[in-house]
Order: sequence, then structure tokens, then C-alpha cells
Amino acid sequence: MRIRLQTLAIAALGVAAFRFANLPLPWLLGPMFGCLIAALAGMKLQGIKQATDLMRTVLGVAVGASITPAVIGRLGDMAASIALIPPFILLIGLAGYPYFRRLWGFDPATSYYAAMPGGLQDMLVFGEEAGGNPRILSLIHATRVLLIVTALPLILTYALGRDLGLPPGEPAASIPIHELAIMVVIAVAGWRIAAAIGLFGASILGPMILATLASLMDIIHHRPPAEAILAAQFFIGYGVGVKYVGITGAELRRVITAATGYALILAVLSACFAALAIALGLAPATEAILAFSPGGQAEMAVLALVAGADMAFVVTHHITRIITVIVGAPLVGRFLK
Repeated sequence: MRIRLQTLAIAALGVAAFRFANLPLPWLLGPMFGCLIAALAGMKLQGIKQATDLMRTVLGVAVGASITPAVIGRLGDMAASIALIPPFILLIGLAGYPYFRRLWGFDPATSYYAAMPGGLQDMLVFGEEAGGNPRILSLIHATRVLLIVTALPLILTYALGRDLGLPPGEPAASIPIHELAIMVVIAVAGWRIAAAIGLFGASILGPMILATLASLMDIIHHRPPAEAILAAQFFIGYGVGVKYVGITGAELRRVITAATGYALILAVLSACFAALAIALGLAPATEAILAFSPGGQAEMAVLALVAGADMAFVVTHHITRIITVIVGAPLVGRFLK
């Protein structure tokens, strides 16, 4: 308990430091970098997985509540840009596998699953089952998410001029109490049902599916309140930062350096596909950049929300990416083996 309280205090100091320095997304990046710096300094930190998963349900409800009948009517318009996701993933794999295997000398299973831009937990499970190194996979995917989530707010703020300092939603006091209660039920029930049937990303996708149904049936008319979304940002940032606990100097020199180079490869490929989507008129710049940036589901949902982007467009592309990787990566991996 003492270590968890210490970790929460460090995360809170990160928020305060980012707010004082007027840096973007203090509630997300502050805890992330506060815990990262403490972990690199050798401090003992401990995450709270249940709280982090609970906060991810808030984002699931926020995404689902954004999907209205008008959005459903636009799904056909997204088909062309969604069709770019499979070749995007294919090129990532073709570039990432030889990068990790030949340049850094990781074993084949570790190299393969390190290169796959899927969910961190899924890639760890698949990679470990295939004989890969779970510690290396964890650090590479955590670093991928860390660097993407750090770079995107800077791009959105300074290159595209988006204001990320606006409130992420309405205050709780302005939302009818019965809708708040419904959202709580949707969040918990959606998470538990999705987990019970083994759905990937259960803490986000379960609530998202139920919230979408509630939105389409005219049961809810608001997103979760700003206070809940800020809390979600805090725990998601905190969860990324604590993954670096116990990192050694050797891991820092080899694994994190390899992951940083991989993130640069991803940045180039993401920029190319985003530019293609923009040039073809498939999406505005903000939506294209967010849709083709292979970060985590939760982190990308947060960025789409605070940037005022089309959440349905962004999240649909990321769900397509995750499904493609989760279904395709093990099949291709077995074939290659």
C-alpha cells in the first residue's frame, strides 16, 4: 500500500509539474513522465491494474456515446481509408522484423512480435507462447506507446494548431444524474461481459459496444463528465510509466535504443499513410494523423477526445488495426515458423 501511495504521489507531482510548465496534456503526460523518471532513478513503484482498467471503461463509454445514427451513416465513407490499414500493418512488419532480428539480434519470435503494432498485452501473450522474451516485448511496446503519445500532442499543438487545453467534456454537475448512473452501469457491465467472453481490449470495447447501443437507442445523450475523463488520463499515463520499473542499464542501452529506432520507422510509415489519406481526400489532417499513429487504444482515444477530432473515425481505424494484428499475426507467425 505504501508503494502504491508513493507512486500516486509521484504521478500527481508529474501533473503539477506539467501544469506549472504549461505543457500539453498534463493529466496524461505528467503521470507518465513522473513515473518514468522515478523508475529510471531506481525507485520502487507499483501500478493499480484494477483502477487503470476501470478508467479505461470511461474511454469506452466516451467513444460509444459519440457514435450516433449520423456517424453510422458515414461508415461507408470510411471504407477507403480503413482499407489502407492492412497494407500499413504489412509494411510495418516487413520493416520491423528484419530491424529487430538483423540489426539488434533478437530471437525470431521476439523480433516478430516486437514488430507487430497490436495491443501490448496481446503481443506479450502471443510472443511468450511462441518462445519470445516477454521483458523485451514489454519494454519495446511500452516505449512505442510512450514515444507516440509524447510526440502526437506536440504535433497537434505546434504543427496543426489544435488547442488541447480545452475541457475534455461537460462537468458532472451539468449531466442529468440518471444518465451518469446509466453510464456507470454501462461501463462496469460492458467490461465484465466482454471479459467473460474473452473479448480483446475488454475494458474499452465492452463499454464502447454497450454505450453505442445506448446512444443509438436514444438512452444516453452525453459523454462521461470531464472529471472522469481527466481521471482516466491520469491512470492511463501512470500505467505506462510504471512499466519501466526495474529496468537495467543494459536494457536501457539495448532494448530502449532499439525501440526508439523502431518508433522512428513507425513515424515515417505513419506519416506516409496519413499523407496518402489526406491527399486522397479521405480524412482531414488531424483525423488522418491520429488514425494512422499506432499507439494504444486507450491513449489514442484520449488524444482524439482532447483534440476534438472525429472519435468514430479514429477509433474505427484503431479497432481495425488491433483486430487485423490479433487475428493475422499468430496465423502468419505459425506459417513462417
